[in-house]
Amino acid sequence: MSQIEVEIKIGGRSFEVACQQGEEQYLLSAAQLLDTEAQVLVTQIGRMPEARMLLMAGLMLADKTAGLEERLREAQDKLKSVEADLADLRNKPGPSPEKVEVPVIPADVTDALAEIAARAEALANSVDEAKAD
Repeated sequence: MSQIEVEIKIGGRSFEVACQQGEEQYLLSAAQLLDTEAQVLVTQIGRMPEARMLLMAGLMLADKTAGLEERLREAQDKLKSVEADLADLRNKPGPSPEKVEVPVIPADVTDALAEIAARAEALANSVDEAKAD
């Protein structure tokens, strides 16, 4: 691939930088990040030598990057922990079945209830017949 020259602006100053063809957008994005930090310096301190401005802006970006990398490490550690917990739960055997006891009604009680129900129905029928007469 051939190299091309790209003009970037950092801290109000223009620079010609070479990059591989097709990588211009990456260079412009990186330059924009550096320019944002340089603009903060220019606003706070004013005009300074370009080497110092670039150094300070680069250090500010490096500080932000280090903070983000630490947060990323913490998030990855937390993710590993959660994944391990999830794997433990998936591999853990399910709960053992509970023993449920159903009371059994003795047959003589069931027979007695059926007889009482039959008598109640017979009584209800006789009351109905008496009413009808």
